[in-house]
Amino acid sequence: CELNAREMIFTCADIGRFLRHFLVMPDWGYLPGLGRKFWETIEITLLASFLSIAISLPLSVLAARNVSPHMACSHVSRGLLCVIRALPELVWALVFVSAFGLGAPAGVLAMSIVSVGFMGRFYAESLEVVDMKVAEAVSAHGAGWGQVRLYGVLPQAMPDMVGTSLYLLDHNLRAATLLGLVGAGGIGYDMIVALKLFRFDRLSLIIIAIYLAILLLDRLSDRVRRRII
Repeated sequence: CELNAREMIFTCADIGRFLRHFLVMPDWGYLPGLGRKFWETIEITLLASFLSIAISLPLSVLAARNVSPHMACSHVSRGLLCVIRALPELVWALVFVSAFGLGAPAGVLAMSIVSVGFMGRFYAESLEVVDMKVAEAVSAHGAGWGQVRLYGVLPQAMPDMVGTSLYLLDHNLRAATLLGLVGAGGIGYDMIVALKLFRFDRLSLIIIAIYLAILLLDRLSDRVRRRII
C-alpha cells in the first residue's frame, strides 16, 4: 500500500509538471495551418456521418424484427452489423491507409464502416419500440409495405434516430482527430507531431479548437433535437 501511494504521488507530480508546459504563449502564426487542418477534420466527420446514415437506414429496416420482411433477413442483417463493428476505427484506418495511402479518403472510409455498424443497430432498436398499431392503421388504408414503414413506423422513431445521428457527429469529430494519428487526414497528425516535438504552444491551440468545435456541436444538436421533438 505504501508503494502504491508513493507511485500515485510521483504520478501526480509528473502530471503537474506536464500540465505546466501548457502555460505558454500560443503560436498565433499557426492559426492559418490549424484552420486548414481542422476544416479537413470537419469535412471527414460530415462526409463519413452522412454516408453511414444513408447506409444504416435501409439496413436498420431489414434488421429490426418488427418491420423486417422476414426473420431470416433480420438475423442476416444483424450479423452483418456485428461483423462491421467488430474492429475499431483505428484498425480500419490502418487497413485503408495501407490500401489507398495517406490522406482523408482513408479516414472517411474507416469512420463510415464503423459508424454503419453502430448506427444500424441503434436505428433498428429505435424501430423495434414503436407502436405497431399505428402501422396497422396505415396498412388498413391500403398502404403497401414500404409506405407502412415510411409513414407508420419511421415518424415514431424519428426523434430517437435524430438524437442518435447528432451524437454520431459528436463521436465522429473526436474519432476523426484520432484517425489523423495514423495518417488518415485531419488535425490528428499535427497534434501528434506537436506533442512529439514538445510544441505546447501549438498543442494548446489544437486542444482549444477541438473543445470549441465539440461544444458548438453539442449546443446545436440540443436545439435541433428539441425542435424536432
